[in-house]
Amino acid sequence: MPLDRVIHLAKMTGAAGSEGHLLALLPGLRARGVDARLWMLVEPGNPVQAYVDRIEARGVPVERIVIRRHLDPGLWQRLTAHLRQARPDLVHTHLIHADLYGLPAARRAGVRGVISSRHNDDRFRRWLPFRVLSRWLWRQADAGIAISEAIRRFAIAVEGVSPDKIHTVHYGLDPATLQAPPDARARLRAELGLPPGALLAGSVCRLIAQKGLDNALDAFGQVAAECPAAHYVIAGDGSLRGALEAQAARLGLADRAHFLGWRADAPAVLAALDVLLAPSRWEGFGLVFLEAMALGVPVISTRVSAIPEVVADGETGWLVPPGDPAAIARALRAALSDPDERRRRGEAGRARLESRFTVDAMVEHTLAVYRGVLGG
Repeated sequence: MPLDRVIHLAKMTGAAGSEGHLLALLPGLRARGVDARLWMLVEPGNPVQAYVDRIEARGVPVERIVIRRHLDPGLWQRLTAHLRQARPDLVHTHLIHADLYGLPAARRAGVRGVISSRHNDDRFRRWLPFRVLSRWLWRQADAGIAISEAIRRFAIAVEGVSPDKIHTVHYGLDPATLQAPPDARARLRAELGLPPGALLAGSVCRLIAQKGLDNALDAFGQVAAECPAAHYVIAGDGSLRGALEAQAARLGLADRAHFLGWRADAPAVLAALDVLLAPSRWEGFGLVFLEAMALGVPVISTRVSAIPEVVADGETGWLVPPGDPAAIARALRAALSDPDERRRRGEAGRARLESRFTVDAMVEHTLAVYRGVLGG
């Protein structure tokens, strides 16, 4: 059966991993003749205009649909009516709000194909009420896409989806989409008032418990005295910023740990780093790993969830057990003390990206799932 229009549905509050994924996937689908559109569930007063500007600049039509609260009973009816009018061939949902409202609405609207993507092994999905809900939602979907094999295994074990219903499609990234000035290293060091030769370990993420930045600060505290040229840069914002700043002060790192807040120039920050420090407690995939690899920056991370599928331990970075500041500190010492090894692993990361995590592969594998659902 022919495939023409596909509507992707996602709740948006900012620009994180899944949102970045759609910035690559939807233009790739449109380049192959699919009328891929984005419907965004947005909260009143938060139109997410910066993200809309970015994805519309890539030629993707966008519609915003207001979600008034986590439970918004009227949204099912509004979405169903909107889908009946739009008449897409396929609806593809992302994250829990889009699943909850979009999957039943697509079924009620008579959409031919319904697909759900899993982007993370969120801890809340292990709770019994969500496990029961997930089983019901999977019955509304024709197929699923997991962004990593780890997430696929999680969905099978925890959410009860049939193994033949869910397919692994890794994120892909086009390095050309990352805009970082050639003098990014010098610029960031000058901004922070540091000498040109300062060593920078850095994290670029939301400041939430999942990202393990408390462990990163403890680890940096263990190596700071023996590596006086090293500084730790944290780009991002979130609910734990105050607690992390207080922790840095307690560790005597007030002048060595630099909190930059949210940055529109995140690729430039990444390009300025000597090593990316990302000791997540769990991670569905980690688009930031691909961004670091594209920029030739080696990675220190944890051996959890999907991360070993992306970061090759001993080849493109250093992987350590989760929740282990001492192990993170050992990896930091190894990385900061050996510029040749940092360069070697950074170059290997770029090569791994270009061979395994391309946008073309992501788009083609996604299209294969679509065609399997629609029977052609």
